[in-house]
Amino acid sequence: MSDKRQRARVQGSWAQQKPRAKPQTAGKEKLLNTSLSQSKIRLFDLLDSSGDYEISSEPSGVSRLCLIHNFLSTEEADWMFSKLLHELPWSQKTNYRLGEAYEEPRLTCWFGDLPYTYSHSTMNANTQWPSELLSLRSLLHQRFSLDLNSVLCNLYRSGHDSIGWHSDDEASLGEHPTIASISLGDTRVFSLRKKPAPEEHGDFTYCPHIKVPLSHGTLLIMEGATQDDWQHQVAKEYHDRGPRINLTFRTIHQEPEGGTECFQCERRTLPKFAGFVC
Repeated sequence: MSDKRQRARVQGSWAQQKPRAKPQTAGKEKLLNTSLSQSKIRLFDLLDSSGDYEISSEPSGVSRLCLIHNFLSTEEADWMFSKLLHELPWSQKTNYRLGEAYEEPRLTCWFGDLPYTYSHSTMNANTQWPSELLSLRSLLHQRFSLDLNSVLCNLYRSGHDSIGWHSDDEASLGEHPTIASISLGDTRVFSLRKKPAPEEHGDFTYCPHIKVPLSHGTLLIMEGATQDDWQHQVAKEYHDRGPRINLTFRTIHQEPEGGTECFQCERRTLPKFAGFVC
C-alpha cells in the first residue's frame, strides 16, 4: 500500500461524536440524546444525523461540526424563507481572481457593523438588520451562547448556482472563527474536504471528504480549527433544484492595518505575515 493510501486510511478512521458543553441554564434543551452522542461516523461518508462531531484533531486544534435538523419548525422555516426571499436586498457580487473579474454564481447581501472583504471585493457595512435576522441571531445566542455580530446571506436561485472550495479564514474573522449556518428552501449538499499536508503540494486525492445534505430549517455550526484544516463548497447540480437561502452568521472584527492577501489563495493575513504565501 502506498504512503498516500495508508495515510488516507488512517485519516479516514472512525470519528467520535462529542457532546457539546452547554450553559447550565434552566429550561435549555439538550442538544444530543444518549444514542446520538454514542454513535460514530466514517469520514469519506454522508453525515445526515443531528449531533456534534469532531472531524479532525491537528496541531492547529480540533475541528468540530454541530448539525441540527429541524432547528426551525417547518412553519417557521416556510415563513422565514418567503419573507427573506422577497425582502432582502439581493445582488450579484463581482469578485477578482488573478486580476480577472467574475460574477459570483449566486446572489448575496451582508449585514454587520463592519465591511467584509473576500476575493478582492468588499461588501459595505450595513446596520439595517431586518427583524427576522435579528430574531435568528438572538436565538443562536440563547441556545448556544454565540455572540455573532454579522451575517452573510446567500441565495442559490437553482441548482446551477454554487460556491467553490474555500475556507472562511479571513483575518477579520479572527482565530478559529465560529460560523453558524441556517438553511432555508430546497436541499443542497454541503461538502467538506480536509486540507492536504504540505508535502502533498495541494493534492486532495487522498484527503477525507464529508457530504452534509442541508435541508429546510437545518442548522450547521462549524467550530474550532475547521476553517484552518478544512475547505467547504456547495457544488453545482445538474437536475432540478428550487431556490435555497443560506444564512451564515459570524463574528467580524476590525481588520488589522497593514494586512495583505496571499497572492495564491487570496487569504487575508496579519501584518506580521504580510507577503506570506499559504
